[in-house]
Amino acid sequence: MSSERLHRYQQLAEDIADGIRAGVLRPGDRLPSVRETCAQRAVSPSTVFQAYGQLELQGLVEARARSGFFVRATRRPRRAALQAAQPASAATPVAISDLVFDLLGSTRDADVVPLGSAFAAPHLFPFDALARSGARAMRRLPPHRITGALTAGDEGLRQALARRYALHGVPLAAGELVITNGAMEALNLCLQAVTKPGDVVVVESPTFYAALQALERLHLKAVEVATDPHEGVDLDALARLLDRQRVAACWFMPNFQNPLGALMPPARKQALVELLARHQVPLIEDDVYGELHAGARRPPPAKAFDREGGVLHCSSFSKCLAPGYRVGWAAAGRYVGTVERLKMSSSLATAIAPQLALADYLAQGGFDRHLRRLREALATQQQHAQRLVARHFPAGTRVTRPLGGYFVWLELPPGVDALALHHRARAHRISTAPGVLFSADRRFTHHLRLNVGHPGDPRFEAALRLLGELAHAA
Repeated sequence: MSSERLHRYQQLAEDIADGIRAGVLRPGDRLPSVRETCAQRAVSPSTVFQAYGQLELQGLVEARARSGFFVRATRRPRRAALQAAQPASAATPVAISDLVFDLLGSTRDADVVPLGSAFAAPHLFPFDALARSGARAMRRLPPHRITGALTAGDEGLRQALARRYALHGVPLAAGELVITNGAMEALNLCLQAVTKPGDVVVVESPTFYAALQALERLHLKAVEVATDPHEGVDLDALARLLDRQRVAACWFMPNFQNPLGALMPPARKQALVELLARHQVPLIEDDVYGELHAGARRPPPAKAFDREGGVLHCSSFSKCLAPGYRVGWAAAGRYVGTVERLKMSSSLATAIAPQLALADYLAQGGFDRHLRRLREALATQQQHAQRLVARHFPAGTRVTRPLGGYFVWLELPPGVDALALHHRARAHRISTAPGVLFSADRRFTHHLRLNVGHPGDPRFEAALRLLGELAHAA
C-alpha cells in the first residue's frame, strides 16, 4: 500500500517505526512530545495519539506516566513475555462441551460485565445502515432469487467476497465459496469433509474451545502443538508431530488466534501451507479476526499461499460487521464439492435476507470506513486494558500484546486458580473465560482470556480493577 493511501496516523507510526528499526531512535530515547510532533508534521493531536498508540500496541514504544513516550527496550523489566506452552504429544479424546456451557452461560446476561464474551460491543457495528440495506435489497428482490441461491449462497454476495479477496491478493477459484450459517457452520462442515470418527486433528495450544467442541461432537481426537503467543504455531514441533503420527487435519487460526491473539508472519504461513502440502494434510483455517488488524495492512490468510487446494478457509461477518446475522463462508479448495453436499444435507441453505443485506451494504462502499473506526476503537481499548492489568493484577501476571482482535490472554501467578477466580468474579456480575476451556486436557489452570472489545462501557475499568483485587486475594 502506498503512503498516499495510508491514514496520517499510520504514516506517522510507520515513519517512527522505520527510525527505530534503523537504529536512529534507540531504546530509552524519548519520542517528541505531542505538541512538538503536531508542529513538525502539521497534524492534529489525535493523529499523534493514534500513531503513538499503534506503536505501543506493536511493542515498539512505551508510555511513562507524566514523562511521555519512549522507545522500548528489547527486554521489559516489569513483566516477562509469555512463552509457548509445551503440550503433551499424545492424542486426547475431547470432552469439553458441558464445561463450556456451564462456564459461559452467564455471558448472555446483559447485567454481567462481558469479559468472558466472544463478541465485541454492539454499538461498534452499523446496524442502522445494515437495516437500510436489508430493506432496500428485499424491495428489489426478484421472486426467483428467494429460492435460487440455496446451498452455495447468493451469487451477488459471493462475487463481492471474491472481489474483496482478490484485492487482498487471494484469488479464489470460481465456485469455491459456499455461504454458511456463520463461521462455525463453515468450520464444522470443513472438519466433516476431511475426517471420520476416531481421526486425529492437530490444534493450537491453547486453542479456541469451539474447535474442541466440534472435535467432541464428531468423535475426533485432539493433539495440541506448541503455539507462540506472538508468531503462532511452532512449525518445528508440528513437523516432528507429522513425521511420527498420522493426522487427518489441522485446525489453526493464523491471524489473531483466539485466545492468544498470535499473528503468524506471512513467511511462516507460507511455510505452514507448504509443510502440510508435503504431508497431504488439509488445513482448516479460521480467519474470523483477520479484518481486525491494528496495523496499516490486512495480514494475508494462509489461503493466500495455497497452490494445491488444501486450505479450507473459513470466515464470517460476525466479528467485523454484523454479529447476529450469522453469515459466514468457506473457501474449501479441492474439498468444495464435499462441503457443498454436506451443507445441503444438513442445513440446506443460509437465510437469503441477511445475505442480501450484506451484499447491498458492501456495494454502498462503507465497509472499509466502518472497519477503520472499529479497528481504532478496539486497538485503543486493548492498550487501556493492558495498562489496567499491569496496574491492578498481582506481580508475575503476564499479558499478551496482540496486534489485532479484541482478546488478551493472561497468565496469572501459578498459585492463582483461574477457575475459582472465574466463580468469584461471577458472584460480582463479571464474566471471564478461564483457561481450562482452551485445552483438551484442561491444562491452563492459571490463565484467563479477557474480552476487551467494549470501549465506552463505564463498567469495564471497575470490573478489571475488581478482578485484579480478587486475583490478589486468591
